Amino acid sequence: MKLNQQNKNRLMPLVMAVCVVVGIIIGSFFSNHFGGTRLSIINSGSNRLNNLLHIIDDQYVDPVNIDSLVDKAIPQILAELDPHSVYISAKDVAQANDDLKGSFSGVGIEFTIRQDTIHVQNVIKNGPAERAGILAGDKIVMVDGKKFVGKQVTNEEAMHRLKGPKDTKVKIGVLRYGSNAIKTFTVTRGEIPTKSITACYMLDDHTGYIKIKNWGETTYPELLIALAKLSQSGFSNLVIDLRDNGGGYLESAVQIANEFLPNNKLIVYTQGRKSPRKEYRSNGEGSYQKVPLVVLINEASASASEIFAGAMQDNDRATIIGRRSFGKGLVQQQIAFPDGSMIRLTVARYYTPSGRCIQKPYTMGDDKDYEQDLLDRYEHGEFFNADSIKHTGPAYHTSIGRVVYGGGGITPDIFVAEDTLGMTSYFKEAVMSGLILQYAFTYTDDNRPKLNNFKEMMELSDYLQKQNLVEQFADYGDKNGLQRRNLLIEKSHRLLERYINGRIIYNMLDDEAFTEYANQDDPVIKKAMEVMDNHAAWPKKPAPKKAAPAAKKGLGAKQGVTHKR
Repeated sequence: MKLNQQNKNRLMPLVMAVCVVVGIIIGSFFSNHFGGTRLSIINSGSNRLNNLLHIIDDQYVDPVNIDSLVDKAIPQILAELDPHSVYISAKDVAQANDDLKGSFSGVGIEFTIRQDTIHVQNVIKNGPAERAGILAGDKIVMVDGKKFVGKQVTNEEAMHRLKGPKDTKVKIGVLRYGSNAIKTFTVTRGEIPTKSITACYMLDDHTGYIKIKNWGETTYPELLIALAKLSQSGFSNLVIDLRDNGGGYLESAVQIANEFLPNNKLIVYTQGRKSPRKEYRSNGEGSYQKVPLVVLINEASASASEIFAGAMQDNDRATIIGRRSFGKGLVQQQIAFPDGSMIRLTVARYYTPSGRCIQKPYTMGDDKDYEQDLLDRYEHGEFFNADSIKHTGPAYHTSIGRVVYGGGGITPDIFVAEDTLGMTSYFKEAVMSGLILQYAFTYTDDNRPKLNNFKEMMELSDYLQKQNLVEQFADYGDKNGLQRRNLLIEKSHRLLERYINGRIIYNMLDDEAFTEYANQDDPVIKKAMEVMDNHAAWPKKPAPKKAAPAAKKGLGAKQGVTHKR
């Protein structure tokens, strides 16, 4: 009996070892076949992070704000993935979504901060501030009975104080031109529309122009209203300007692309490791399928702008004019956390109808090259010469056989170099220092009573043309640290005048007036008009390659054979 018991005791470690091995084998089988391995790795990592936070909270030498620590740590983790996966803290979520939602709750002003004071640049028509009596040019010096001037005046703090829930009130104290007394206005906050389409007008008797600033919730209905407005003017050709449009909602770009494409044309598709291919196609109900179309892009056109331009290009529906676009082809999904914060996590890639991914190359965990890309393009000469464009992806073909490239943005059908005529170091410094903006606002503020008489862009432009503002700016700049350099000023006179006058027109009128003024001598607009005039708004099928002449007899080659060189 004792012997049997001793034998059992000796065998017990072996039995236990066998059980452990079998358990590991069975566990490995199920984990490998049912995804448990990945989950255990994630759990292991998250446990370490949780344990670390608990240890810090419990044992660190000084008190630590764990929430703040997490807010700083999460962006670092996401930055290891790709340049567009980001974390947005709870306090910044509303601000991040406002531009795309189509509206926000606030007082309805556009402002700039100069000399630690808020200057009201524009008052939104029929908005809360206008109804309360606030005027463009007013300086906000008090909010809710407290002084609001000095170093505390930042863009973020101003937004925090002026924005708020609908129907709440805020008291705003202002200094008005010609008076030293503070005027106080009680403003009831309301819904303030944010427009995606900032300009819509006729370039000539036949050609309509629409500028889309971003792709938000209201972009599609705004476009339909803009097209209806142009229809009243009898447009038969259309230019859509997506320059400097950094993107937004995919759905808006798809809706608008649908207006211009015949039935069952692929607009874009998305695909990722855990995201099956999803296609977006036209339904044939678009009202503008036959309108000759030109789309303008540049190096700041990204994401949804590239989707729209790519769809028009690959379906041979429009001529794309400008410079190579940014190259953002990653799809982000918004995932909210219980505390109100959220992440935008990359879950798939965008592909144009021809199958090209427009995402430019990036290195995981290293954003330096990615952020440097536009500067590298500039220094490489890509902004000035189409032959300098470096394509990192293979060649694809449009519906009629034209060659297009992926791997780094949309390359336009017609390249237009950046306009550098008159560019000097003086002009660059005047712009980069912000002195032109400051001067333009100061001039506007000082001359507002006179400038209020001009309601149209052209009449205000004609008036400003006669005021010799470049000379006045040179004096202003000289007094504020920008040394007068007469030869360079003369060389850049046209650029300086256009920039100064444009900003004053924007201050006194609106975005559309500013855009219309800037477009008057824009080489990209000029090229678009040439395309329309030449009836070349739609891409043409490539001409078939001519067969090479047959090799002559007696030269060591068979007749009819073409030799590649």
